[in-house]
Amino acid sequence: MSTREQHTPAFPEHTDITYHDGDFGRMRSRTVGRRQPSVPEVVLVQGMGVSDYLLPGLAAFGEWTRAHLVELPGFAGSGDPPHEMDVREFGSCVADWLRERDLGPVVLVGHSSGTQVAARAAVDHPDVVGVVLASPTVDPMARSLPRLLLRWRLDSRHEPSGLSENHRPEWQRAGIRRMVHIALVHRADRLEDSVARLRVPLLVIRGREDRISTARWGRELAGLVPDGRYIEVPGAHTFPWLVPDAWSGPVRELAAAAGRV
Repeated sequence: MSTREQHTPAFPEHTDITYHDGDFGRMRSRTVGRRQPSVPEVVLVQGMGVSDYLLPGLAAFGEWTRAHLVELPGFAGSGDPPHEMDVREFGSCVADWLRERDLGPVVLVGHSSGTQVAARAAVDHPDVVGVVLASPTVDPMARSLPRLLLRWRLDSRHEPSGLSENHRPEWQRAGIRRMVHIALVHRADRLEDSVARLRVPLLVIRGREDRISTARWGRELAGLVPDGRYIEVPGAHTFPWLVPDAWSGPVRELAAAAGRV
């Protein structure tokens, strides 16, 4: 079944909303599920300027643990930062959020540009027992702006209808200038450098129809750490929107293994 066909995403019925005031402004997080004994919680970092599209994926995690969707300063439901930020600072924000929440062992998940933020936040963080990079960016073969835009256009042909409508309010909240800024700072960030510093199990997930992330890039990232794994799932770059169960099982396996350590 093509992901271009019309479906209804499975949004959570209820999310608990909390706010954290850090050095770079107020951060909103939305939480589903319940804490389970010996099971790490999941912390999910939003994509480039948008967050709501990850709610179906968050709901899938909430079926077996407590899961949190963290929104970065300047986007979604978070407050404005004191200045326009780069990926390193976004990573520091998430690391600070983890310290403040003190959740115990967590699996840190990033989707799309959120993989770059999650990888930076996870480096040497004592509470992070596993990292998941879903639809990782930015592939070194597409770091020039023309190639990146071309891949985005190609991927859009495989994305489900209704996704852009979901993104639009959050794009408007961020504004064109801020969206351009974060695109540029993420394009300049080298995800592979952060991944090479990780000392915890790593899972890289790519949608088979993804035209932004490549299989070669995903396998290369997984090979940078001693305990790295690469898998492919149905869907394009934003596969958690309509096929959230595709990542729930593999992330649950990673969390279960980390919980036994």
